[in-house]
Amino acid sequence: MARSSQPTGIHEDPGLQPERTTLAWGRTMMALATVSAIFLRWLPQHGFPIMLLFAVATGAAAAIYFTQRRRYSASSQGMVKESVDADIPAVFWTAVAGVMLGGLGIGVVLFTS
Repeated sequence: MARSSQPTGIHEDPGLQPERTTLAWGRTMMALATVSAIFLRWLPQHGFPIMLLFAVATGAAAAIYFTQRRRYSASSQGMVKESVDADIPAVFWTAVAGVMLGGLGIGVVLFTS
């Protein structure tokens, strides 16, 4: 039985940019989920305001999870068309979540200590 030389994915080179980008977003999502679990451990020490941090981290992780398929599809299609556009809104909102986590974290520590 002869092997087909036809690729199984949308683009011709599996392991290329769309897959690496998907892995990077997956690591970001897992980091946010891990951090949100750590925030829950701080709940007895800092009280209810820590739930704001938990909500932001969990929301950002969920947003990445639910938009991952769209991002991968757009990137794969861009590889076929030889024109891949950056996902500026995803990067922007992830940066906003990071700044919010930093600001809220400082606020929670300062006002609950």
